[in-house]
Amino acid sequence: MPPAAVWLASWLVPGAGHFLLGRPQKGVVFFLALPVMFAVGLALDGRLFPFEFSQPLVGLAALANLGMGLPYVIASALGLGKGVVTAVNYEYGNAFLIVSGLLNMLVALDAYDVRLGRK
Repeated sequence: MPPAAVWLASWLVPGAGHFLLGRPQKGVVFFLALPVMFAVGLALDGRLFPFEFSQPLVGLAALANLGMGLPYVIASALGLGKGVVTAVNYEYGNAFLIVSGLLNMLVALDAYDVRLGRK
């Protein structure tokens, strides 16, 4: 399987790249931990940021959210992640959503590196 396909699978479904590479234990951990972290962010009234690059930090947060792949697409399609600014948990929710996306990007890069034989 080409490295780019492994990266794409891993980005879309957290842990899928590691499953494809014969590393099921890592795949299971990523498949469970990252979507749970994303769901916790949504449950804590976090916001899925819009792609507004006139506000650079909002644009960067949107890219980080997109890093979650398919869970992000599903949550956006269902209208989740509106964010309640007045909620006590709002900032914690944002942190969970952003970090889960960034971690998924790192997991996808790890799968890509494994496929290339760098690891």
